[in-house]
Amino acid sequence: MIDQTFIDWELIVVDDGSTDSTDVIVRQSNDERIKYVRQQNAGVSAARNHGVSLARYPWLAFLDSDDWWQPSKLEKQLKAVGDFPQYRAFYTNEIWIRRGRRVNQKRKHRKSGGWIYQNCLPLCIISPSSVILKKSLLCETNGFDESFPVCEDYELWLRLTCQNPVCFLDEDLIVKTGGHSDQLSRSRWGLDRFRIRALEKSFHSGRLTPIQRVWTAREIVAKAQILETGYRNRGKLRGASKYEDLAANWAKAESRNVQFRSKHIEV
Repeated sequence: MIDQTFIDWELIVVDDGSTDSTDVIVRQSNDERIKYVRQQNAGVSAARNHGVSLARYPWLAFLDSDDWWQPSKLEKQLKAVGDFPQYRAFYTNEIWIRRGRRVNQKRKHRKSGGWIYQNCLPLCIISPSSVILKKSLLCETNGFDESFPVCEDYELWLRLTCQNPVCFLDEDLIVKTGGHSDQLSRSRWGLDRFRIRALEKSFHSGRLTPIQRVWTAREIVAKAQILETGYRNRGKLRGASKYEDLAANWAKAESRNVQFRSKHIEV
């Protein structure tokens, strides 16, 4: 962070109740641009929201503890802000390191810009560490939902991209590390449970267009079927039955929304 070629920044380090020496390391820097705050452990969403509330600048960026930025990250993104003033959210491509080795992203992880709500439904394609966005936009969308212990970024991007276009810079400006045992995404089995919760929230939000409602219902069906199979393979028949019923109910909702769109939208 401190080696950025763009230097007019402030860094707010939110210590979410860690037990390491984060406070000592930060205070040793003697950099007036860095502010350290500590809170009782409340989760990643609460930590990010706390940092946002303290931010003085109009543009926000996030940096998770297991990622790092390329030195030109902020400079290139802020140039894009000037070049494309119609956007209030920007994100970049990324390098993946798993267990110390670089790995290639799969086709399903391919990123794009513009109106990307549909692309955000299958999985979280926007990494928080790759983003810069207008603080006012994040406030309009009510920040990160602190009730989500995981997939909180997925839920936020659904909220944001259903009504806002996003600018994508196809450059590897961040490095994401993974595969380690304390990684948040590895802390819970069946992340699609939380993605379904986010999708249901989006569907009922009143923010979606008719075709977005169709896409969302369809994705809920797909994820519920995956979870049904997962529970059944583990011999957990009650869970399998729950998601079998959920898939059936949302398949009906998808059909109703397709019929509504055909009647009122198609010409």
